[in-house]
Amino acid sequence: MNQQRALNKGSDSKLRCFWCGDDDLYVTYHDSQWGWPVVDDNLLFEKICLEGFQAGLSWLTILRKRESFRHAFKKFDPKIVSKFTARDVDRLVKDKSIIRHRGKIEAAINNAQATLEVQREFGSLKQFVWSFCPDLLTNSRRHNPKRINEIETQTAESLALSKALRSQGFKFVGPTTMYAAMQSLGLVNDHFDGCHVREICEKQQLATVKKFRK
Repeated sequence: MNQQRALNKGSDSKLRCFWCGDDDLYVTYHDSQWGWPVVDDNLLFEKICLEGFQAGLSWLTILRKRESFRHAFKKFDPKIVSKFTARDVDRLVKDKSIIRHRGKIEAAINNAQATLEVQREFGSLKQFVWSFCPDLLTNSRRHNPKRINEIETQTAESLALSKALRSQGFKFVGPTTMYAAMQSLGLVNDHFDGCHVREICEKQQLATVKKFRK
């Protein structure tokens, strides 16, 4: 599949990764969030949880419910979510504004508790997660996908991150799920060559990696 089919030209004449289509919410997410480095612990925790909720669904479904998720899970503050009880689970299972999957809801609460453990052991969730970012400062051949089939579904780094998170007690963090998280959190830059935000995401990513390498 050639480069042009990997990109769509929007009504504003800007080239974007094909997957965001012309949905306004998806386009905004693509332009201002996907692939931009995230180093805030609550946002990292949120993303891990939402990627878990997405399993078997489209990301657009989750994106449309994200504000409801944030309300239901108290802005994904792990200190608060970690204290949720069985009564909270029962309440959330009845909440039509989110994904009412008991196992995924329980996993989010479990992951909040695991996040607190990681923060105690490693200082922060960001230090833990970003330690699995490919070393872009020493890798001269950066990933620069031009075709759809050049995008991986999982990598050695996502396998390692998945294994490490599981060892810390996290759930719904398989290697494919974690690669999707790495893409959206900016640990890898999978914007297609020619996408109008690829270059700025790469600059932001490199600047972030430099801070972690100090």
